[in-house]
Amino acid sequence: MLSATSAAHPLSGLGWDEDRAADFHPLAEAGLLAGRITRIDRGRCDVLLVDPETGEPTTLRADTRPVTGADTVHNPCTGDWVAVDPAARPLPALTAVLSRTTAIIRKGAHKRSEGQVLAANIDTVLIAVSLAAEPDLGRIERLLALAWESGADPLIVLTKSDVVHDGEFVRADVEAVAPGVTVLTVSAETGAGMDALRALTTGSCALIGQSGAGKSTLTNALAGTDTMTVQQVRSVDEKGRHTTTTRELVPLPGGGAIIDTPGLRGVGLFGGEGIDLAFADIDALATGCRYDDCSHRTEPACAVRKALTDGTLPERRWESYLKLQRENAFIASRTDARLRAERARHHKSRTKAARTSHRP
Repeated sequence: MLSATSAAHPLSGLGWDEDRAADFHPLAEAGLLAGRITRIDRGRCDVLLVDPETGEPTTLRADTRPVTGADTVHNPCTGDWVAVDPAARPLPALTAVLSRTTAIIRKGAHKRSEGQVLAANIDTVLIAVSLAAEPDLGRIERLLALAWESGADPLIVLTKSDVVHDGEFVRADVEAVAPGVTVLTVSAETGAGMDALRALTTGSCALIGQSGAGKSTLTNALAGTDTMTVQQVRSVDEKGRHTTTTRELVPLPGGGAIIDTPGLRGVGLFGGEGIDLAFADIDALATGCRYDDCSHRTEPACAVRKALTDGTLPERRWESYLKLQRENAFIASRTDARLRAERARHHKSRTKAARTSHRP
């Protein structure tokens, strides 16, 4: 039997390390198994773990409900490292979710303030953008903010370079809105740029982007298999169908893994630190303002206003930055209001219980 703390752990290629082994050690002594979630659907999940008898990696179907609650951000997600009770009946069950190192969290696709975790414990967020249609720079900025917020490193992948002739010009436009971020131009069909991409996907990666951006095709190319179903985009508007309907982790042949995610129609941010990193150029400009608390509106010697006037900072990018800041302020206020309401309900229930206990 192979110990979960062994240096030669079969899942080390998927990110299992000494820190996770130490985190899991008390659970291992209770007879639980460590594994990584590869897929979740309808209260069940597939967990990749080590068979205690053979010492080989295997996939186990498990119940997620024991660790699922009202707080959606902390519910199990694809990419999570978990503890599994293989003896639970009628189905093996998750008993704990280990601490995450990173997580891609967007605002839920509804009017409430909860977040939705797209992928956990990833090293790189691959932002897939199709060259078959004119890239939406504002959406790229939004995806970059989402990626930076996760704690992982973003990497922009311009796909379908085989169908365009001006890919390098488009790449220059994208690089202008992605300071400090690597931008690759690739074609999964011809293999162009794929070696460079493989060299940068050695850890755990997650693919995000719109439907039709070629995420499933990239996943298949990197994995060397036809794991993910692929459909053609609509020729009338170059928009894709939702081929991928759930998030799935696929191990890569050279080590590491990639998580393919469904196409994102809306990308609501759930936090604000990523915005500052996505717009690092504006942050750098602001350091040149005369006043530390400059609002960049009417103050004299404002470096941001000067850059807008001379064209160094495009008006479109500045408006995009302000829009994301407004959204983040709104989400923060909604989240704070929800937390205040939860505390008020908790206080009310405790007060009621105290009164009941002291009745004669």
